[in-house]
Amino acid sequence: MKNSEQIKSMVKETYGNIAKQANQECGCDCSCSGGPVTVSGDYGGQKGYYPEADLGLGCGIPTQFAQIKEGDTVLDLGSGAGNDVFVARSLVGDNGKVIGIDFTEDMVNKAKRNLEKLGFHNVEFRFGDIENLPVTDKEISVIVSNCVLNLVPDKKKAFDEMFRVLNSGGHFCVSDIVINGDLPEKLKSVAEMYAGCVSGAIQKGEYLAKLRTAGFENVEVKEDRQIQLSEESLKPYLTAEEIKTYQKSNSSISSITVYGNKPDQD
Repeated sequence: MKNSEQIKSMVKETYGNIAKQANQECGCDCSCSGGPVTVSGDYGGQKGYYPEADLGLGCGIPTQFAQIKEGDTVLDLGSGAGNDVFVARSLVGDNGKVIGIDFTEDMVNKAKRNLEKLGFHNVEFRFGDIENLPVTDKEISVIVSNCVLNLVPDKKKAFDEMFRVLNSGGHFCVSDIVINGDLPEKLKSVAEMYAGCVSGAIQKGEYLAKLRTAGFENVEVKEDRQIQLSEESLKPYLTAEEIKTYQKSNSSISSITVYGNKPDQD
């Protein structure tokens, strides 16, 4: 089992390589890192969508459910090349602000180059770790994230940091990968699948419970889509017998979009 720093190093290397492949279309761990899941959302009709910022790495469209208003300060965790940041910017308008955080230098640099082309004055990309956000207490109105939190080794720290930086009454809406039932141990332990969202995922019930333990209220799944793993995609990881056992089990992988809010403490 890899430790926290080894996992972070692996994720950083994987997504750094993806950032360097400027024009390659890739879903959440498809050909870019060898895993079997492609679940990126279709952003084509979203206001503010900027195709050059869409590397196909998401597993939902959290901004659809995030209730972002004009003038809000939005934080995108694991902002990549800026896809959700630019969509959020179209919702907050000129009087709001959007901050993107990513701990892969190549991604931050790519996002900044996209920002230079678009010329927005109220968008900022920061280098930082989700377990220790470079954001002051109660600075943020809305948090979004897309297929990133499941890559964070210490989800308690991540959810605690989300709670810290949100203002009283602020809320989050995140899309992520979760597990229902028990995945085969081989799938959990494959490094490429960790970097691609699957083996880093936890049980859906545990995920929601951790959010509530962090202090969030009204935690609600807004969208839940089961992800089918084909027999062909499982062959590099499991034997034929193991594939049959998995397919007969009640285990599954889902893409969920979750909403919740910080209590109004003022």
